[in-house]
Amino acid sequence: MNENAPFENRLPLDELNHAAYRIRNEINKVIVGQEKVLDLLLTAVIANGHVLLEGVPGIAKTMMAKLISKSVAADFSRIQFTPDLMPTDVLGTMVFNAGNSTFEFNKGPVFSNLVLIDEINRAPAKTQSALFEVMEERQVTIDGVTRAMESPFLVFATQNPVEHEGTYRLPEAQLDRFLFKIQIDYPSLEQEVNILSNAQKRESLDPLSLISAVISKEELVKYQQLATRVVVEDDLLRYIAQIVDKTRNSNSFYLGGSPRASLAILNASKAFAALEGRDFVTPDDIKTVLIPVLCHRVILTPEKEMEGVKPEVIIQQIIDTVEVPR
Repeated sequence: MNENAPFENRLPLDELNHAAYRIRNEINKVIVGQEKVLDLLLTAVIANGHVLLEGVPGIAKTMMAKLISKSVAADFSRIQFTPDLMPTDVLGTMVFNAGNSTFEFNKGPVFSNLVLIDEINRAPAKTQSALFEVMEERQVTIDGVTRAMESPFLVFATQNPVEHEGTYRLPEAQLDRFLFKIQIDYPSLEQEVNILSNAQKRESLDPLSLISAVISKEELVKYQQLATRVVVEDDLLRYIAQIVDKTRNSNSFYLGGSPRASLAILNASKAFAALEGRDFVTPDDIKTVLIPVLCHRVILTPEKEMEGVKPEVIIQQIIDTVEVPR
């Protein structure tokens, strides 16, 4: 057997890879840089997971989610969370029909394929909790009737970590329902010059008008199902479990990762491997998704918070102490 010969995939991933390439090309018409963020967003989409985008205002959090949604031919809705928003404004409500003297269900904006929740921490806990069932189980129960969401169903949420007046911190149970928490930083100087240059060339043209849908929602569901068949060896399963277990036993964390976090790492690493054109997961795939999966599922001890330590730093230290399978 020739060790230098390229491996052959057991899964047909060419179509998925071509679709991801086309989506990247569409988004790059508008977004400059942010390649890592885009890779993680596509990974979450293929892993069928929700995403929390965090960053200061004006760095294209909302635009990034809109562009991803525009590149898929699927239903899209945007919900602007505000302090006076009620759960029924999100989920829907029963409305009395005087014509036939019955109550009919009027669907809320969450009944869509791709849902953008802008500034999710602006709404109070009562409204945030309305998302618990629909994000975890892809269904909504109102007045004893359960209504399933149509596949695909993905939530992109944004929040500003700096401004705290008029905001409500997301509870741990809510955060745990996001596959990734992605931090978006400022662009570099050269990237910002390119942003200004592109805006100058577009003049008054809406950036969203440059984006075309390149895959259907049926194709997206097919790619999501394909990614679940990516192979993960037993030693890598133990590797994932060891890292999550160390977060529970770390002196720096008051709360460590749950089994849901382990499953999220597994699913995300499969999706990332599929996007890389492989039908098997490597340790590097796992390392790529570990911090976005874990950073919002752990809680620092009060001492570490006072020191200004970030969870990402502790997670990276834990990753470095676990032996990588060979």
